[in-house]
Amino acid sequence: MSIVEGFRRSLPLADHARGKRLAVTCQYKCANACMSPECNSSQNETFQEVASAALSRRALLGLGAAGAVAIAVGGLRGQTPLSGPGSAGVGGAGAAFARPVNGSLPFDPIAPVNRFVDDFVVPSGYTWQPIIRWGDPLFSNAPVFDVNAQTPAAQALQFGYNSDYLDILPDPSGKTGVLVNNHEYCNPGIMFPPQADPADAAERQRRGDIFKAAQGLSIVEITRRRTGQPWSYVVDGTRNRRITVETVFELTGPAAGSDLVKTAADPEGRWVHGTLGNCAGGTTPWGTILSGEENFNGYFAWAADTPEQKRYQSSASRSTETGWDTYDPRFNAHDPAYVNEPNRFGYIVEIDPQDPNSMPRKHTAMGRFKHEGANVIVAEDGRVVAYMGDDERNDYLYKFVSKNKISGSRKKNLDLLSEGDLYVAKFAGNSPAGEITGTGVLPSDGLFDGSGTWIPLTQNGQSVVPGFTTEQVLVYTRLAADAVGATKMDRPEDVEPSPKTGKVYLALTNNSARSALDEANPVTGNRYGHVIEMTETAGQAGTTFGWSILLLCGDPAVFANSYFAGFPRELVSPISCPDNVAFDSAGNLWVSTDGAPSTIGYNDGLFLVPLEGAERGHVQQFLAVPREAETCGPVIHDREGMVFVAVQHPGEGGSFAAPTSLFPDYGRSQPGDAPRTPRPSVVQVYRA
Repeated sequence: MSIVEGFRRSLPLADHARGKRLAVTCQYKCANACMSPECNSSQNETFQEVASAALSRRALLGLGAAGAVAIAVGGLRGQTPLSGPGSAGVGGAGAAFARPVNGSLPFDPIAPVNRFVDDFVVPSGYTWQPIIRWGDPLFSNAPVFDVNAQTPAAQALQFGYNSDYLDILPDPSGKTGVLVNNHEYCNPGIMFPPQADPADAAERQRRGDIFKAAQGLSIVEITRRRTGQPWSYVVDGTRNRRITVETVFELTGPAAGSDLVKTAADPEGRWVHGTLGNCAGGTTPWGTILSGEENFNGYFAWAADTPEQKRYQSSASRSTETGWDTYDPRFNAHDPAYVNEPNRFGYIVEIDPQDPNSMPRKHTAMGRFKHEGANVIVAEDGRVVAYMGDDERNDYLYKFVSKNKISGSRKKNLDLLSEGDLYVAKFAGNSPAGEITGTGVLPSDGLFDGSGTWIPLTQNGQSVVPGFTTEQVLVYTRLAADAVGATKMDRPEDVEPSPKTGKVYLALTNNSARSALDEANPVTGNRYGHVIEMTETAGQAGTTFGWSILLLCGDPAVFANSYFAGFPRELVSPISCPDNVAFDSAGNLWVSTDGAPSTIGYNDGLFLVPLEGAERGHVQQFLAVPREAETCGPVIHDREGMVFVAVQHPGEGGSFAAPTSLFPDYGRSQPGDAPRTPRPSVVQVYRA
């Protein structure tokens, strides 16, 4: 099926309404994973079963004024705040939103923004502007973006599409730096005008090649006058680089060179063209960028007729949304010469943003699954530990511990993720079974908590899973984790250790298919998601941990089972579908969301969550992204009074002829009288 035919076909909106996304987002972002048979058919226990109502509910404290939610509408885009000091908001008086004393970025939380509002909303005293947008030229030989005159060659020299993971890395001077951004996937319905002749194979291939150039990563130099001032990007910056579906990557680790990753084009199994589905990521202590290859499976036509294939692609696919399989043989895994090509994707990618001539790498030692990202912390013994989530319903949480220790040699540190041990998490609740009734009553210890174990999949670089070779563990990691009894989770996405405390925070976006609820919890699945706080009990590289639920998300006005670390629920900002997390200099947690419009009726946003003292659990909304957009990133430079986010798929539900968002240009004209179109962008928010 061509990309045009795929876009025009009927989309199952009703089924997706039960989840968190627009149907078109599911189609292009994850190949309708939630509509397919579940990949994980193992008998492993789910998190709900082990914690048994670890989602047990605190008794309702009273809705009060939370039922009268203020809706943010109107205003001058990027300048007029929707709530301010002393203004009414969620829970009533603005005084309920007093900023935490341990934060260095003062703001008055905004009211939630109705999902039909096409606006980027920031607090009083702040303003916003894009740093860079889809199509902006990175090099002087690139044309000015014209949505009606796109070519693969132009896109390879321009900023990519659908921004996701983001970091802003200032140089020592603070006046220059580098911006790094992932580009997860493409949506033809709002990128191009309808194809005049759907049977025109040459035009389909041209558009498909634009997709190849629009994905991957962008590395862009930035500059500003002084610290705290907004950044501008630099055309022809010496570090500027585009990484695309055609960029050559080196495979590292034990699975490199194995028969499982060899193809006709790469009989050595050591060199891969391109990276796909780049979602979240992380920045290492030695300054490199880690990018997670997430929904790679939808880019391949493959048979799914073996247990290994089914665990990564639950059903057979004769064609792809991109159409690449019709003219590029490596995306047709039905061809025996390329049956292993999907095995070359689904890894953590490492890129050096300081060296535009360096070859990026894929680390097989860190396992293969739908990586949301990876975030690294240095353990007590000097080894480095990376935490990773597998973003699929009922899949697992992992961590990687390096063999070698971090050193003063950046060159040696570049090899730290090539060797080490891979673990998967098993959770257990600690309350008597009789106290976990699913009725909404807290167990006697007053917490949703327990303990856990990191089960090894490899030790000393070798498989410890019976019946699996080392290469099989690292290429078919999901099956190895099934075999050792890992705990099924509700779509583990971003996992990050706090640089202040070492505690680990896991965003579980949702799982609308989850059941086993009773009358006191009448929700047909975890639509709103939750956040878990984990404490390593034997050191960061150890194999035991404690855990508790920090947030059970939702709109308290309608979801009585929501929980916010014990903070009064009638005083928090509604939050749904936590996706990415970050920290400020004081150790506060920041959470970005992906799915609030479909679940609680508000645009997605960025939220502050204090982790200590009386304000612990006090969720406060900092910004809201435009209609149908997802909040990605985020980056918190609170000492400068700045916050950065990537705005992904604004106006996703519209069409080229009838856009539902005009972010970020809104009323500004475009070259050649081109129609206005939404453009995924990196945005900076700063004090006005």
